Amino acid sequence: MAKKTQTAKKTNAPPKAANNDATSAALDDAGAPHQTTDDGYATLTTAQGIPVSDDQSHLRIGPRGPMTMEDFHFREKIFHFDHERIPERVVHARGYGAHGFFELTDDLSDVTSADIFQRVGEQTPVFVRFSTVAGSKGSFDLARDVRGFATKFYTKEGNWDLVGNNIPVFFIQDAIKFPDLVHSVKPEPDRAFPQAASAHDNFWDFISLSPESMHMIMWTMSDRAIPRSFRFMEGFGVHTFKFLDADGAATFVKFHWKPVLGLQSVAWNEAVKINGADPDFHRRDLWDAITMGDFPEWELFVQLFDDEFADAFEFDILDATKLIPEEQVPPRKVGRMVLDRMVDNFFAETEQVAFCTQNIVPGIDFSDDPLLQGRNFSYLDTQIKRLGGPNFTHIPINAPRCPVMHFQQDGHMAITNPKGRVNYEPNSWGTELGGPRENRVRGFRSHEQEVQGTKVRARSETFADHFSQARQFFISQTPIEQKHIVDALVFELSKVETPRIRERTVAQLRNIDEDLAAKVADGLGLTEMPEAIAPASAPITDLPPSDALSILKNGPGKFKGRKLGVLITDGGDAALVAALQEGVMAAGGVMEIIAPKVGGATLSDGVLHPAKQKIDGGPSVLYDAVALIVSEDGADLLAKDGAARDFVADAFGHCKFIGYTAEALPLLEKAGIADSLDAACVELGDEAAVVDFVDALGALRFWDREPMVDLDA
Repeated sequence: MAKKTQTAKKTNAPPKAANNDATSAALDDAGAPHQTTDDGYATLTTAQGIPVSDDQSHLRIGPRGPMTMEDFHFREKIFHFDHERIPERVVHARGYGAHGFFELTDDLSDVTSADIFQRVGEQTPVFVRFSTVAGSKGSFDLARDVRGFATKFYTKEGNWDLVGNNIPVFFIQDAIKFPDLVHSVKPEPDRAFPQAASAHDNFWDFISLSPESMHMIMWTMSDRAIPRSFRFMEGFGVHTFKFLDADGAATFVKFHWKPVLGLQSVAWNEAVKINGADPDFHRRDLWDAITMGDFPEWELFVQLFDDEFADAFEFDILDATKLIPEEQVPPRKVGRMVLDRMVDNFFAETEQVAFCTQNIVPGIDFSDDPLLQGRNFSYLDTQIKRLGGPNFTHIPINAPRCPVMHFQQDGHMAITNPKGRVNYEPNSWGTELGGPRENRVRGFRSHEQEVQGTKVRARSETFADHFSQARQFFISQTPIEQKHIVDALVFELSKVETPRIRERTVAQLRNIDEDLAAKVADGLGLTEMPEAIAPASAPITDLPPSDALSILKNGPGKFKGRKLGVLITDGGDAALVAALQEGVMAAGGVMEIIAPKVGGATLSDGVLHPAKQKIDGGPSVLYDAVALIVSEDGADLLAKDGAARDFVADAFGHCKFIGYTAEALPLLEKAGIADSLDAACVELGDEAAVVDFVDALGALRFWDREPMVDLDA
């Protein structure tokens, strides 16, 4: 092959003329695209602010020659690219966040001196990050998993981080077991799968040998672990904390966020399909809600109790695998939180935000919960590793929004250092030059308590009851929720390859509920029921059910914040579509159009109605309810389409409300549901029927249908 010439045209030759449209790009003689300030753009610079003349090619010796070391622009650009990815979080790697405010609605000065709880009506800026726990950054949103619910309050007396979950209890009692728990649930190290899933041998091996985890297992196998949206899930501080009043007197406190829009989850089969159709389902939902002005809101409740209650309570209030039923300590509503602004940059804010459980403010203190004590060490250590050093508080998302004055200096990526010559105290340079000092009045004080005991590596025997509250949670569920727990356990354990692990788990379940264990054993095809594993402490079997633990007993009863998917075709009834739009909007919901083509369909009014989704990309799993407004020809066309048949069959199988016109019957027949239509399948014969249909949507699901569509019912 002949050697190509090294002769170069002038490297600064002007590009060929571009179109007048500033979004186009002129091509130079080698075909590289150029957009310049001549088109109205601002000047591109390096990180040092040096203007850039060419961002398309690096500096080289001849057009095909080696690169020069002096090309500082290329080296800076590629260096920064190479270092774009900071180490992702070991847990809670996949997260999404938003800004907002907390508004106090009840003066808490009777129990705490914390400044944030003193003035009713005052708003405090917050940043909230929601997350899954087990998966990597690139995993999908609807894994069966705990959800992180971490809130950073930018108070007038420093940052307070309430780092919780959407489940009020945890898997383990002592932080020393945290590496083992996480290692067990992560992809198995020899094969590097499964991703973002607990359905494998290692996890259930650990769980079946750790009875302290069984209460949490009831929660994670329930529908709590597959929430419909961040907006429709609760948040919990998990641990017991303390409030300190102005005199230093302590009151125990547990924190609890309740969503104003109510609780809602999805079905497991639905979650699997959502992850395929839209792995960013939760992210997109939060983004859409906030950008449309439908701001998510939660109310903050506190459970307050004293030493007398703690001593009389059936369980140890320091045990993070236990909760305090709301019937025993009614929650007190103290404020509301509204998320009203998305981040400007995901990496700078959501990815770099650093939550630390030890970030508390005067008037709040820790309890001796051994899991919390370990987290206080671990979180700070983690953030220093992830963000490069001790100065992660200089990053704007982590920076307090109150005066910060101290003598800490230098370190990796230090942005601010104390001014002047003084970097220590005590010193004799006076109030103008000497820097900050202790505040004996408003400074943080720990609760003064007498502590005695033998130095020992052990757990308290008061932590030994592992099954009573697990049973209480199970019997508090509705029958359909109990079925979902059984289904989840059977699914997870069916993925476990080692029989003895499956059997050992069922043996643990017998300590919770015999009927639960029997149904799981039957679902796994066990020929013999394994003998129950002797518990460390005999379970209390007569704890009363708690309605607060059920999702369905706390449903919203309204369609506000939910989404109706309307499948249309050419010739569909335009008046019905308009009536649906009006009704759903009045209910506070959102309507989205799906059509055979994303360009939309021309309805009976002769107007082209654009679609948000093409039928292949808008399956019914993305919606809370669906409607079919089609013509006879449109129904015949859709009946031949697999995606359209799945749209209908899945909606029916997932117990959703379905509105349809008479013309849609051929599609219902092809989907296999025409002979099974029930009370939640509503024919939309006129606009009055639309009103009745929309009114019914507040129930969200028609669970009476599930026994008819599920082999395991």
